[in-house]
Amino acid sequence: MAERFEFRYVGGHVEVYDGAGEFCFSADNMGEAREELRALAA
Repeated sequence: MAERFEFRYVGGHVEVYDGAGEFCFSADNMGEAREELRALAA
């Protein structure tokens, strides 16, 4: 089963949280956040 992630806009950047609500990383924008998730999955 694929892990779910939540994206939150905070202070002009995107924070990414896992399905348990734990902080994973932050990114400058949504595109960068999605790219980082793809890199982590590879």
